Amino acid sequence: MNNMNQMMKQVKKMQEQMLKAQEALADKKVEGSSGGGVVIAEVNGHKKLLSITIKPEAVDPDDVEMLQDLVMTAVNDALTKADDIANSDMSKFTGGMKIPGLF
Repeated sequence: MNNMNQMMKQVKKMQEQMLKAQEALADKKVEGSSGGGVVIAEVNGHKKLLSITIKPEAVDPDDVEMLQDLVMTAVNDALTKADDIANSDMSKFTGGMKIPGLF
């Protein structure tokens, strides 16, 4: 019975640490870019888009599709990086296992 109580305390401690780590992801920021840096998207570890920077040379009124592609590529690059930091941070608790709904 004592082992069970000790194990439950360890599980509770790990859950608290995981919650803190998930909350800390909101403060982590990553950038994705495209077109050699003419479009930059910044997201946090919770995959919230924080900003988009578009340099004037990326804007061509005759080629709006190119700008749309650059923005989409930059945002997707940033989101991939956000996934990477979330997976890296949470794998400390999961031992690399993918637990659905955890992150």
